[in-house]
Amino acid sequence: MEIPIKDESSNCCTSKRWNGYAVGAGIGILSWLVFAIVDKPLGMSTEVSKWAGWLVGAVRGEEAMLANSYWASKTPAFGYSTIFLIFTLIGATVSALLGGDFKWEKVPREWENQFGNGVGKRYVAAFLGGVLLLFGARLAGGCTSGHGISGSMQLAASGWLFFAALFITGMGTAKFLFRSN
Repeated sequence: MEIPIKDESSNCCTSKRWNGYAVGAGIGILSWLVFAIVDKPLGMSTEVSKWAGWLVGAVRGEEAMLANSYWASKTPAFGYSTIFLIFTLIGATVSALLGGDFKWEKVPREWENQFGNGVGKRYVAAFLGGVLLLFGARLAGGCTSGHGISGSMQLAASGWLFFAALFITGMGTAKFLFRSN
């Protein structure tokens, strides 16, 4: 069993690393509350897809957006999922600011060490990675929070299978991308 890393900070909110057990318990409590209050599981990939459809509609016209059967069936509406998406971004930013770990980086050090400091290459890779991740989440019918957290909490086989696939492919991808030269 690995011992949690101790930070010099005595306040968990200003620590760079939070206790994994406490975070897990917090996510579990949040999940229960969300189910009790809005009767929906945690999840945000559907919401990101909806707003992407809205953006396509704003740029190319509503007809172009409605021509896509997925976007036609999932039009964006401001509700629980949008609020969850927005507050996830806000919470992550506040956590990084409090922990003193927030910084704007065009090219992270790990990426630069492996692939060089080209900003365009990094942005293209990040964008394509995000598109693939979102496409896979929509193809699977859920994302890390939807399938993984909410699904496994409900003891759904798809949630547990998702977590296994996530860890196996994540480790394989990291090993491939950040291998030693």
